[in-house]
Amino acid sequence: MRILVSGASVAGPVLAYWLTRHDFCVTVVERAPALRRTGGHAVDLFRPAMYISKKMGVLPRIEERAIGTNRMTVYREGSRRPVRADLSKIFGAASDRHVEIMRDDLSEIYYEAARDDVEYVFGDSITAISPDGEVRFENGAPRRFDLVIGADGLHSNVRRLVFDEESRLDAFIGAHLGVLTLPNVFDLDNELLIHVGVGRTAGMYGARHLGDARALFLFRSEREFDHRHDVPRQKELLRGAFAGMHAHVDRWLDELDRTPAFYFDSITQLRMDTWSRGRVTLVGDAGYCPGPAVGGSTSLAVVGAYVLAGELARAGGDHERAFPAYERVMAEHVRGSRAVALSAAKTLIPTSRLGVWGLAQGARLISALPAGPGRALARLTTKSARLHNSVTVDDYPPSPAVPGGRLGAE
Repeated sequence: MRILVSGASVAGPVLAYWLTRHDFCVTVVERAPALRRTGGHAVDLFRPAMYISKKMGVLPRIEERAIGTNRMTVYREGSRRPVRADLSKIFGAASDRHVEIMRDDLSEIYYEAARDDVEYVFGDSITAISPDGEVRFENGAPRRFDLVIGADGLHSNVRRLVFDEESRLDAFIGAHLGVLTLPNVFDLDNELLIHVGVGRTAGMYGARHLGDARALFLFRSEREFDHRHDVPRQKELLRGAFAGMHAHVDRWLDELDRTPAFYFDSITQLRMDTWSRGRVTLVGDAGYCPGPAVGGSTSLAVVGAYVLAGELARAGGDHERAFPAYERVMAEHVRGSRAVALSAAKTLIPTSRLGVWGLAQGARLISALPAGPGRALARLTTKSARLHNSVTVDDYPPSPAVPGGRLGAE
């Protein structure tokens, strides 16, 4: 049985790995000419995603590449005295299994886990998908697949081609995100330096093995800026949003015209009634992005990819049974991630001076309290970690009943 996966970031390679382990023939198509190394930002893996990574045999590599941010210094806008917090205590109280890693590193690790068993086609993109499974490409010849799966992110090409505009709801949650790569000007090692003001938050973090640092910018706006392909305009918006915040932030913004990697996007949730249509389904941000940087979307994507492959195997490749089962398993987790994302956005980008004060003092208090009270307070304030750690996943044993499996399709 031949399955085409669009996207080679996180969900795509994880899905490809598990599909091959369940005896499907998999092709992954990726628009970029090679595996993306765009700088990017740190992402979180929580307990279920780490369990899945362990089953894949890649957890030691993930832990080796973890950035391990364990200290945080918070400056409130208008206040000269920073607050220092122990992040390891906060994360340790909220989660017994958690790792922070750069997205590019994670993508590479997952890609290498199954690249010898998967056909990867770089530098191409899908242009049309017919109901009977014929797929047309920008560069390659048309090919026929039994199933097509979009793992191509928030701005999914597969979703655009297959789903009507009315079948989804893009919910802008009132904020934008910017990330840039820059020299580690403060020699940060596993440390986060953060500035928080009303409606805007900027931070910088670094780790010894990175060789550079990342600056992260979150800011509120009443409307969504439609400048996805206009990088100069994106940088202009970022400068305007953070003008005059602090000398540190000004220094980071000075790197905008020199940075080797820059990312900018709105923080948007996808709220779709279904992620499947005919032979096509979506996984990860392509189908149910809870909001970049605020909703635990990377862990959600890893779990979704694992579940989708497992349900296809359990159904013997019958997508009419597998796709609804996949959506049922993921539905509660997706709804919870959306709710947590809305709450996290309010916390990370405060809407009032009281919120700014609360963010700084809450972090200080958790790290200063003894272990018992500290854990209790952290559990009240780290909803995302608690949600993602609470998810359980089935074990999906390989199914010998998949028609037209790898051997049958050769």
